[in-house]
Amino acid sequence: MKYNQILTVALLFLSPIAYGQTTSAIIKQANLSSANPTNAEIFTPVPNVVTPGKSFSNAPSDAIILFDGKNLDEWVTSKDQSAAKWVVANDILTVDKAVGDIETKKKFTSFQLHIEWKIPADITGTGQARGNSGIFLSGKYEIQVLDTYNNDNKTYTNGMAGSVYRESIPLANPAKKAGEWNRYDIAYSAPEFNTDGTVSNPGRVTIFFNGVLVQNNVAIEGATSTGVKHVYTAHGPASLRLQAHGDKSAPISYRNIWIRE
Repeated sequence: MKYNQILTVALLFLSPIAYGQTTSAIIKQANLSSANPTNAEIFTPVPNVVTPGKSFSNAPSDAIILFDGKNLDEWVTSKDQSAAKWVVANDILTVDKAVGDIETKKKFTSFQLHIEWKIPADITGTGQARGNSGIFLSGKYEIQVLDTYNNDNKTYTNGMAGSVYRESIPLANPAKKAGEWNRYDIAYSAPEFNTDGTVSNPGRVTIFFNGVLVQNNVAIEGATSTGVKHVYTAHGPASLRLQAHGDKSAPISYRNIWIRE
């Protein structure tokens, strides 16, 4: 016991000295000009001036407006590239399941996306058959849309709202109840490919769901699908696609869609 007390006292006296010496050495090294050869002042390029929207939902000045409630001029039907025929009324875009998916005319690589969606108040069904839709980045990588308010609708967690479909479980579930609007703000880095078609950098996605971080720079494994391994197929700029899911529940709605490249 006496030996332990002596040792403890000795360590208490020695530790601050050792800690102080280490810390001083690190600070001294960090302040040497040779330690930070690339940290000089830089004056170019000067970032472009962007006027922000009045709220998080409003598009900034450099955004491409994909849907503002007026028409579907920026969209086509995915299966045949004909004019998009989903229902536009009261500044809202509602899925027409008989028509199928729609996609943007313009093709994108990496981007920031804002999109709002609503599950119908009278939604029925369970699991993946309850207000199902999806937002396909580069037309291939699905961010799930589904009624998962309060975790009441039981389904696989990598298939709930806010997930990278069948890949990444959301960090939280901030979904609003049916009949209320949800918001996704998505930062997407498109995958990069070698000349032989193999992946040099996987796609990555960060998602804020109603202002809550649910995916944090997550690597996408490949084109999302059901029941098979997700793999990449080399591609360049591609359309943003919205899904008309075939479940029997009432169709969901979208509004206020904009994108920044």
